[in-house]
Amino acid sequence: MHYDVFNGDADGIIALLQLRLAHPKESQLISGVKRDIKLLDRVVKNDNASSVTVLDISMEKNQSALTSLLTQDTKVFYCDHHRTGDIPQSEHLTALIDLDSEVCTSLLINKHLNGQYVLWAIAAAFGDNLMATAEAIAKQNNVSDQDIEFLKELGTLINYNGYGSSLDDLHIEPTVLFRQLLEYPNPLMLRDAPLSPYFALKQCYEQDCAHLNALAPIHSDDVSRVFELPCDAWARRISGVFGNALANQAPSLAHAVLTLNPNLNDYTVSVRAPLANRIGADDICSQFATGGGRKAAAGINALPVNEKRNFIEAITQYYS
Repeated sequence: MHYDVFNGDADGIIALLQLRLAHPKESQLISGVKRDIKLLDRVVKNDNASSVTVLDISMEKNQSALTSLLTQDTKVFYCDHHRTGDIPQSEHLTALIDLDSEVCTSLLINKHLNGQYVLWAIAAAFGDNLMATAEAIAKQNNVSDQDIEFLKELGTLINYNGYGSSLDDLHIEPTVLFRQLLEYPNPLMLRDAPLSPYFALKQCYEQDCAHLNALAPIHSDDVSRVFELPCDAWARRISGVFGNALANQAPSLAHAVLTLNPNLNDYTVSVRAPLANRIGADDICSQFATGGGRKAAAGINALPVNEKRNFIEAITQYYS
């Protein structure tokens, strides 16, 4: 059996979307909320994989499961832009990896497919907050300003849908959203389909964003701003996209969004490096037990409440 394993955010979903539009394949889909990245364990547990495609999840966080699959002579195609750790040397592994801060998995797949579904790749890049890169590729492909704005919104909405502490927080489960989007070879088609996921997510997003109007940072200085969100489903859904919006509003500053988890003992943290200096987010988050990510954007799954001050000091010191 073939498995398609992918992150539940815009980049993961759209990376697979491009591949399966170009190369349809019957497969078992495995995904989850954006922070659920140790997905290869599920493949190993099922013990029936003949081949696996892995998209937009850190190889570093899946080393053990990946090694187990390769040891069983399972063919693995792995495409990602997060920290890798040591890449296994195996004839059964094809690794398409690029850690550049201006690259996302969907752009790597776009290059792999010679731009066959470039409009989808542009939407994914916007969703991953690679605004300048996405706009540059759009201009190179003569995409109109109106269509660029739609692709930017679409990518943001798909990315927004991936955030939550569990699948119950999400409006559309990622494997379901993937299957729905597979009906639209051109993303601009969603704009003309009133029943498309675009309109459903747009309405939900606007409702969640209304909660942000009353928010003020809990910390602000010359290099960073930190916001805290309550333990509510809307907050868990909006946290990542909110972090992207803050980064775009003040590109010289680093930003962090702390969302209180349901156990009330720790936070889910989203960190965005300054857009003017897209490094360091992974270094900061990796200082904490459940942290990781990439240079431009990273996170911590469970920052203990009593370590909040240490985290704020870490992000301030790094960028000072």
